[in-house]
Amino acid sequence: MEFVHIYNEASAAESLKNVTEMVQLAEKWGFNRYWFTEHHNAATLMSTSPDLLSLHAAAHTKRIRVGSGGIMLPNNSPLKVMENFMLLEGLYPGRVDLGIGRASGTDDRTMWALLRSQELMKEHDFPEQLSNLLSFFGRDFKDTHPFSHIHPPGDDSMVPDLFMLGSSEGGLHFALEKGLGFVFAAHLASQLAIPVLRAYRTNFKPSSYVTEPQSMLATIVITAETEEEANYIAGPAELMWAQMSTGTRKLTFPTPEEAKNHIYTSHEEMARERNQDRFVNGQLNRLQSTLGSLLKQV
Repeated sequence: MEFVHIYNEASAAESLKNVTEMVQLAEKWGFNRYWFTEHHNAATLMSTSPDLLSLHAAAHTKRIRVGSGGIMLPNNSPLKVMENFMLLEGLYPGRVDLGIGRASGTDDRTMWALLRSQELMKEHDFPEQLSNLLSFFGRDFKDTHPFSHIHPPGDDSMVPDLFMLGSSEGGLHFALEKGLGFVFAAHLASQLAIPVLRAYRTNFKPSSYVTEPQSMLATIVITAETEEEANYIAGPAELMWAQMSTGTRKLTFPTPEEAKNHIYTSHEEMARERNQDRFVNGQLNRLQSTLGSLLKQV
């Protein structure tokens, strides 16, 4: 999952250029997917438009799947999301994923700016948004629906793989109701990951979008040739999470050396301990065993 961090002493343009190298390396190393997040009003995160970044990533690779992790549907028009991802799927058939999120991924004022209306912020109409998005893809609005006379170009074969994102049973509910793939954010709610993913696979019913359960577990994995090196590399992420957990804002991503030398406050240290389940760190061989054991439980 790519946030497009602006690291210390780097420019926004340099950070965007790094994306090209990273997705090409991911493809070279045999990874199957490269997804982009959606965040707004975050000074050090450049991933504001997963669809545009996915287009760029696909254009500079040959095989790897690209997409959103996710498109925050409350910030977006279902029709515009459908049009953008229809174009992506048409340009790069069989390589596009649309992960759909229920949150705004930002603060209230920024959401207001995105929606252009304070009234829309009070709607909480995600179920309707999701239904409309799927009906635009399927071209199957009922004749009585006000959108039934909207005819997007292309056809219903130009549909990316669809996934519902979640860190609770809420996302699970929509994945099962609509017959979508499901991705659980274990780095946000690690204790719920296994039971929720089991519930998805047990209760899944085929749909026109997904014929059999397609689930993924998202977590933070940091590995190296030695345990010491893996822990050193993990230092910046652990520090960032600890500081975010204690309310620090406008963070810059520290270097490994800065993280190593950082003196944690008592509150940061407590947050660091609480956050341990967010990470899977360690030497490669041990990590393979840990992840394999985890996935067998799903």
